[in-house]
Amino acid sequence: MVLADGAITNVLIQIGIAREANPFLAGIAGESKLIIFKTAGVLLVILIFWDIRRYYPRLAFWTASSFLLIYCGIVLWNLNLLLTGL
Repeated sequence: MVLADGAITNVLIQIGIAREANPFLAGIAGESKLIIFKTAGVLLVILIFWDIRRYYPRLAFWTASSFLLIYCGIVLWNLNLLLTGL
């Protein structure tokens, strides 16, 4: 979902429909660097959750599930913007 968000965001920025709301990523939004940065972030989070789940499996599950739902909402929002061309 994070990578889908990055890819759709790049397309939206390149065609001039949207801008990156995250101030830390705004400088690289619309470039391939955004996908590389998001991929590295996803890998880091996977490693952290892999470690947490050994000690707190329920916490890891519910936290990961919550973030998945949040990113599903973000991707749906971005797809809506892309398909309606706002």
